[in-house]
Amino acid sequence: MLILVVAFLLLAVLIGSAAYLPWPVVLVAGAAIAAWLTVFAVRERRRHGRPRKA
Repeated sequence: MLILVVAFLLLAVLIGSAAYLPWPVVLVAGAAIAAWLTVFAVRERRRHGRPRKA
């Protein structure tokens, strides 16, 4: 969960600094963060979706 909070904070920093960065840099950084969050969500869903072995 902490990783998710850090990712959102980084996204907020990037959005705040987007006025000072060229658009290609902002788009690449946003795509990288979106990919990271997607991988995180898929891994969490797989981990919590499995029945636990007793």
